[in-house]
Amino acid sequence: MSELEQKAINTIRLLAVDAVAAANSGHPGAPLGMAPAAHAVWQTMKFNPKNPKWINRDRFVLSNGHACALLYSLLVLYGYDLSIEDLKQFRQLGSKTPGHPEALDVPGVEVTTGPLGQGISNAVGIALAQKQFAATYNKPDFQISDSNIFVFLGDGCLQEGVASEASSLAGHLKLNNIIAFWDDNHISIDGNTNVAFTEDVLGRYKAYGWNILEVENGNTDVDGITKAIEAAKKSDLPTIIRLPTTIGFGSLAEGTHGVHGAPLKADDIKQLKTKFGFNPEESFVIPKEVTELYNKHVSENQQVENDWNKLFAAYKEKYPTEGAEVERRLSGKLPEGWEKSLPVYTPNDKPVATRKLSEIVLSNVVPVVPEIIGGSADLTGSNLTRTTDMVDFQHPDTKLGDYSGRYIRYGVREHGMGAIMNGIAAFGANYKNYGGTFLNFVSYAAGAVRLSALSHHPVTWVATHDSIGLGEDGPTHQPIETLAHLRAIPNLSVWRPADGNETSAAYKSAIESTSTPHVIALTRQNLPQLEGSSIEVASKGGYTLIKQDKPDVIIAASGSEVAIAVDASKKLSEEGIKANVVSIPDFLTFDKQDQSYQLSVLPDGVPILSVEVMSTFGWSKYSHEQFGLNRFGASGKGPAIYEYFGFTPEGVADKAAKTVQFYKGKDVLSPLNKAF
Repeated sequence: MSELEQKAINTIRLLAVDAVAAANSGHPGAPLGMAPAAHAVWQTMKFNPKNPKWINRDRFVLSNGHACALLYSLLVLYGYDLSIEDLKQFRQLGSKTPGHPEALDVPGVEVTTGPLGQGISNAVGIALAQKQFAATYNKPDFQISDSNIFVFLGDGCLQEGVASEASSLAGHLKLNNIIAFWDDNHISIDGNTNVAFTEDVLGRYKAYGWNILEVENGNTDVDGITKAIEAAKKSDLPTIIRLPTTIGFGSLAEGTHGVHGAPLKADDIKQLKTKFGFNPEESFVIPKEVTELYNKHVSENQQVENDWNKLFAAYKEKYPTEGAEVERRLSGKLPEGWEKSLPVYTPNDKPVATRKLSEIVLSNVVPVVPEIIGGSADLTGSNLTRTTDMVDFQHPDTKLGDYSGRYIRYGVREHGMGAIMNGIAAFGANYKNYGGTFLNFVSYAAGAVRLSALSHHPVTWVATHDSIGLGEDGPTHQPIETLAHLRAIPNLSVWRPADGNETSAAYKSAIESTSTPHVIALTRQNLPQLEGSSIEVASKGGYTLIKQDKPDVIIAASGSEVAIAVDASKKLSEEGIKANVVSIPDFLTFDKQDQSYQLSVLPDGVPILSVEVMSTFGWSKYSHEQFGLNRFGASGKGPAIYEYFGFTPEGVADKAAKTVQFYKGKDVLSPLNKAF
C-alpha cells in the first residue's frame, strides 16, 4: 500500500468521524475499521458519478447501514452529487445524508439499508436480475451486461434470518456476481459477539454453496483485499470474504462496543487526526492529492462507460429487435398496447377464484411484457403464479432451467423472497417482478414489505388464500389482521379484487406502477363475475356497483364479500330497503381520487356499512358501522365457516337493516368529511 493510498484511507476515516461528531450522533466504529476495504473495493469498481443509473455499473450495497458515514464519505470523494456541506448536515432534518442510507434521498445509494440483513438480501436480488438481464440480452459477441455486486455486512446482518434465506438461495443459484465482505470485528451493541454469536460463519456459507476467502488483516492489508476481489471474480460461486477488522481503528476506544454507536470524544478525534498525519484543529479535510487519486479512477470509469455506449450502439445495429427492447426498458416504458392483453369479463362468464383469474392475467401479460419475472415461496401450485410457457430461473448446470428463465423458485423463504424482490427492482431495467405466497404469510416478510414501500420499489405480492374462505387449514393460515396491517403502511397499494375485471385492474395498477409496491389478495373459492364491474371503474380503487335512487343504506365491501353484499341488496329490496353496493378493491387508489368522486360513491345522508371477513380496523374511515371478524378464524369447509360467522346474504342484510334503523331520523355525514 502506497503512502497516497494510506492518506486516502485516512481521509475516508476522518470524514466519517467528523460527520458523526458534527451531528453528535451516529456510528464511527465501522467506518474506521472498514475504510481500507472500502478504498480497495471502490478502486476496482466501474461506475460513473455523473450517470449513477448507468445500467452496467458495479453496485455497492452497505448492508450494515449504520456505517453510512463511510458510504457518504466515499460518495463525496468520488464526486457524486453530494458535498462536504452535505456531510456537515449528517443526520439533520432535510439533509441528503440521513441516519441510514436511503436510495431515494442520496445519489449513489443503491438500496435503502438499516434493518440488518436486508442489504445482503437485496444484493442477491440485484445479482439475480443482472444474471437474468445478461442471459436475456447478451450475445456471444456483445457482453452488454457483466457487472458485479459488492456488499459490506456485519455480524448483525449474519444473525438476521432474512440474510440466511437469501444467502441460501444465492448459493443454490450460483450467483457468482456477488462479492460480500464480512466485517468480522467481534463487536455488536451488547458487547463482544461471544455473548450470542459463536457459530462457524464460513462453515455455514460453505454449506450454502458459497466460495470462501479470508484476508488476514483488514485494517492494513489493502493488497490482500484487492487480491481477494480478483480471486472472487474468478469463482463460479458467490463469494464471502472474511475481513478481520478492529472496530474504531485508531481510536482510544478501538475494539470496544462503546465506539459502535456514539461519536468519538473531542480529545480522541484530535489524537486520531494527529496519528493519521492530519491537522487536529481542522475538520472535513480532503487533501488535493486524494481528490486527484479518486478523480483519476472516475475518469477511467467514464471512458469505460463511453466504450460501453459504443458497444451498445453496435449491438443495436446488429440486433435491432433486442436493442430496441433494451432501450425501451431502460427508458422505463412498457410495450405499447400491452394493456390490451388484460382479460375482460361479463356476468355471463362462469364464477372463478380470483387466484385463478390472476393466473389467467399472468398467462396473457407475461408473453407481451418481457420485463415481468416472478416466482413463489414454494406454493406455485396454490398461488398459480407460473404460466405454462415460463422457464425456471436456474443455473444452467442444474438442467432445471437457465439464467434467462423468468420463473423463480424461492423455496420456503417469504422474507428472503421479499428482500430479493426489492433487489430485483433496484437493479433497474424496468423489471416488474412478483412473488407468491398465502396472504397470511406476507406477514413473515413484513420487514421487506415496509422497505418496498419506503424505497418506492414497484414489486407485487400475489397473495392467495386471502380469508377464512380458504377453509380447512384453519386459523393458522386464515388472515384476519393482515390487510389492516398492510393498508396501514404508507405507499403500499393493497388490492382485494371481487371478480375478473377487478383482478385485471389490480394487475394494470401494479404493472404500470413505478414507485408503489402492490399486494394483490386473492381467493381460493370461486366468485361470480359482477354486473357493473369493469377495469376502468375498478381502477379508481372504489366505485358504486349497484346504484339506487335515494338509497337507505350503502354496503361497502371488498373481494369475496362484494358478491355477498349484492345478494344482500336483493334481499333488502324484498323488505323495501334500498341498498347501494360499493366495491373498494384498493384503499390507497380510492384515497387518491378527488373528493367529489369519493363523495359520489360514499355520499352524505346515507349510513354506510362495511363488510369484510377480516379485522374491521381501518374501515371506519369509509363506514359508520363495520361488520367484520375481530377474532381468529376456524377450521372447516369455507362455506360452513362463512355461515358460522354470519357472512351470508341473510347475515349482511340483517346488519344493513339494523344500520338503517339505528340512523333513521339522524343527520348522517359521510365519514369522508373531515376537518383537515
